[in-house]
Amino acid sequence: MTSTPAPSQDEDLTAAEYVLGVQDAETRAVLERRIKHDAVFAAQVGEWEVRLARLNDEYAEEPAPNLLHQIEARLFPKPIAVPRKRFAWFGIAAGAAIAAAFAIAVVLIAVPARAPLAPVLTTLASADVTYEVRADSDTLLVTRIAGNSAPEGKVHELWLIVSGEAPVSLGLLEEAPLRAAYKPPTSLWALTVSLEPTGGTPRVMPSGPVILARIIGG
Repeated sequence: MTSTPAPSQDEDLTAAEYVLGVQDAETRAVLERRIKHDAVFAAQVGEWEVRLARLNDEYAEEPAPNLLHQIEARLFPKPIAVPRKRFAWFGIAAGAAIAAAFAIAVVLIAVPARAPLAPVLTTLASADVTYEVRADSDTLLVTRIAGNSAPEGKVHELWLIVSGEAPVSLGLLEEAPLRAAYKPPTSLWALTVSLEPTGGTPRVMPSGPVILARIIGG
């Protein structure tokens, strides 16, 4: 009958280290495969497990530590606190923005709103020039919206013509809009524009040709 050779001290030490778990992962994997095929080495490992098991008898079982908060801290680190100086700058910027908004509000309140424009009454138009006429109860606002002003040395003059009455000059149509007071006639009436010398007609009625006209009605 053949006897099993006694294990060497080196292999006995390797078995003990395996049970203690002091080898690296690669060496441990090799020894695990060896245990499956080497009965002698497997017996050595079993003997050491019995010997070392007594070491645990003196220690009570302890629950495994909860490492979840540490794992979360590494995976989801908290944002770095912003220095107070930045908050100070943010406060200054926010304050400036509020002050600017307040200033705009004050300006909007202080500046009176423009009165709405009167409705368009009519237009006086030709191939060379177009005037828009807006009217309320007692004022006409006449604005050139297309074309050119009168030729050099001349001026456009606006007239109110009422049936059965003498023409009435409402003023000169130059670069700025003309605002003229008037009383809306109750009978048939018209607006006309004549071409006059600079400064207007020297007469009480048009002296130059009438270039624009519009009957308004009564």
